[in-house]
Amino acid sequence: MIEFKNVSKVYGDGTKAVDDISFKINKGEFVVLIGTSGSGKTTTMRMINRMIESTSGEIIIDDKNIKDENAVNLRRRIGYVIQQTGLMPHMTVYENIVMVPKLLKWDKEKMRKSAESLLKKVDMSTEFLDRYPQELSGGQQQRIGVIRALAADQDIILMDEPFGALDPITREALQELVKNLQEEMGRTVVFVTHDMDEALKLADRIAIMSEGKIVQYDTPDNILANPANAFVESFLGEDRLQQTATMQTVDQVMIKKPITVKSEATLGEAIKQMQARRVDTLLVTDVEGHLQGVVDFESINRNRKKAATIQEIMTDVYYVKSGTLLGNVADRLLKREFKSIPIVDEEGKLQGLVTRTALVDIVYNTIWGDNEASESVPLEKMSLKDSE
Repeated sequence: MIEFKNVSKVYGDGTKAVDDISFKINKGEFVVLIGTSGSGKTTTMRMINRMIESTSGEIIIDDKNIKDENAVNLRRRIGYVIQQTGLMPHMTVYENIVMVPKLLKWDKEKMRKSAESLLKKVDMSTEFLDRYPQELSGGQQQRIGVIRALAADQDIILMDEPFGALDPITREALQELVKNLQEEMGRTVVFVTHDMDEALKLADRIAIMSEGKIVQYDTPDNILANPANAFVESFLGEDRLQQTATMQTVDQVMIKKPITVKSEATLGEAIKQMQARRVDTLLVTDVEGHLQGVVDFESINRNRKKAATIQEIMTDVYYVKSGTLLGNVADRLLKREFKSIPIVDEEGKLQGLVTRTALVDIVYNTIWGDNEASESVPLEKMSLKDSE
């Protein structure tokens, strides 16, 4: 979706803020730009919406060079969130949220519905629409800043250290919120931070920058497992690297033959499979084993008179790739209450399934050891809360 081709930014005094960088951001990815002060991360992000003009090279969005598009129109279709929220103090929350939709000449009913829907997504009631920014807490203001960037259905959202000024508890809550919204709405997010923990938690891929160049661009797992050079190692820190060396991957604990159904199967065939295997949910694959989605008993029962095949009613499913560190899926399994997460290979073929039970077993064994757990506490009296 976004491609940098040999892009540089050189200022009048000869300073190279960005030095001949090339990389791609796929549609729906959460990409974090991180580096030391002056590394070029913010300049790189701001060249995407032409708030800073590149000196040379090309930035391509959806196969079009952004310099062939009117800069104002470009910015209107790219959301932007900054640390200070950028909310207009003389405007109500509603007026702030619909600033871009209003410029795009949306009708009033559509704008109102969009604002109300987005407020619900961030756990704020519609009564906030008539308030002014100064009547909100810092965390609430930042939530409004986030949904304002989503209000006009922009596919790309730029976020410039949006949580840097918030307290740790509010910051963590907003990190969870943004990641959930990004996954749910399928947006492409380019996020600038100086906090490596934040980058590792949020990113699908991380670009580590130094002196205007990209030193390493990869998934968090691959960066932790294979730092490109001494600079990346020092940036990660010895503690993180030591922790990573002892962490398990999803491959080590996954169920290797999860229960599946083919996408062309009938609803009746899926029900028979559920009955035979005593489950209420099936992963859906194509004939070659590529993961397609998920289907459950409720959706089958609800659509049994409307649909003929599973393909018609299956829904998307969150998955991770083989080799992912177990710690990176623990958050979703525990905090977000996922029951399980499918594992796929590089080609998207289903390899296995990590369950909450597998994760809890590891916690038990870590605390008590394989033999001590059953002797110390009766398992029927233990809960997931106990293991945390």
